[in-house]
Amino acid sequence: MKAIKESEPHLLDAVALLADVPAHRLSRGQVGTVVEFLDETTSLVEFSDEQGRAYALAPCPRADLLTLHYVPEEV
Repeated sequence: MKAIKESEPHLLDAVALLADVPAHRLSRGQVGTVVEFLDETTSLVEFSDEQGRAYALAPCPRADLLTLHYVPEEV
């Protein structure tokens, strides 16, 4: 079985939170989009509703983000 490749999120990647961010009223599992890299360990993530309206913009440690994949990776 092939090991799952862990990767840091890239700009505009969809990500899910692995930890709560109470200061921004965000819970583990919420999905957002990486919109900027603030430093070597922190990304700025935008969280939007189903109509595309942003309801939170939060700095998140990259270690607390899971990059979401919608198609299988090429072998």
